[in-house]
Amino acid sequence: MLAWMQEAAKMNPFSSPFMSVKCQALENGARPLIPNRNIVAASVEESDSCEFGSNKYFLLCGLGGILSCGITHTGITPLDLVKCRIQVDPQKYKSVFNGFRVTFAEDGTRGLVKGWAPTFFGYSIQGMFKFGLYEVFKVQYSTLVGEEIAYEYRTSLYLISSASAEFFADIGLAPFEAAKVRIQTMPGYADTLRQAVPKMYIDEGLTGFYKGLVPLWMRQIPYTMMKFACFERTVELLYKYVVPKPRSECNKSEQLVVTFAAGYIAGVFCAIVSHPADTVVSKLNQEKGATAGQVLKKLGFGGVWKGLGPRIIMIGTLTAAQWFIYDAVKVWLRMPRPPPPEMPESLKKKYGLA
Repeated sequence: MLAWMQEAAKMNPFSSPFMSVKCQALENGARPLIPNRNIVAASVEESDSCEFGSNKYFLLCGLGGILSCGITHTGITPLDLVKCRIQVDPQKYKSVFNGFRVTFAEDGTRGLVKGWAPTFFGYSIQGMFKFGLYEVFKVQYSTLVGEEIAYEYRTSLYLISSASAEFFADIGLAPFEAAKVRIQTMPGYADTLRQAVPKMYIDEGLTGFYKGLVPLWMRQIPYTMMKFACFERTVELLYKYVVPKPRSECNKSEQLVVTFAAGYIAGVFCAIVSHPADTVVSKLNQEKGATAGQVLKKLGFGGVWKGLGPRIIMIGTLTAAQWFIYDAVKVWLRMPRPPPPEMPESLKKKYGLA
């Protein structure tokens, strides 16, 4: 019992995750689970709570995704609400500040948080699959192609792994996203998730929950591919050219600062790449019986870029916060956190760099 209580005390969320670490290379010729990714040793005082690439590791990654996406998306519900309303009714909601002012005047403070419940549940489910399956696919694909190809084509590896994960994540998100958009953009339709779900089922059946799935894939898969690939490569470049010391010499708080910076840079690109499809999703869920092609034709080229400014602010901050929380959860749970990839010795010899 005493040992269990000591372990629980170590894992409590109020203890500081920023403990000094000692990064060591693999010894005794041990082979890493992911080619070319040496496991970072945990703190001097503690060992890792799980083995890298184990089922427990992947489950904890999923938990990190739940906290990362659920908390951040719910926290920016007011900005998301105004962004959606600008997309579907730009005549009434002319800008971000105007949108906040009009919404507050009509619905008060409570009106600014409309749709928080489907946002929280939908993006928690999406985050679990997005981050958890990304780690799974990255390990599996790396093992499949071998360490040399995994290193030389690592950007492609990140893109394929993230796209595979997001495909499944959006299936879980779609029903909640459909309910959220209706709550936020259709006055009088419903005020809560409990009101919206039965009404959607009566009006449109099960198909109503998934009519926006394909546009959601069009929005989220490019977004996630950019989010993960840009983040991974930005982290690599920051440690190589910006951070004045090697990652192995950075403490965990310094590593989390790098994580946040790389996440924000990735978020800006994510917003631009995925915005047209985001506009189509918002408009599609507002108009009954419309198809993605009809909505796209009606909006035109200029229409699909409405609300890009607030979305860059929203997605940049959101992506940075998500990566920060996800990495902080790994620190808190004492999970293995491999450093950026390095060229394997076989490739160094092949290119005469050994």
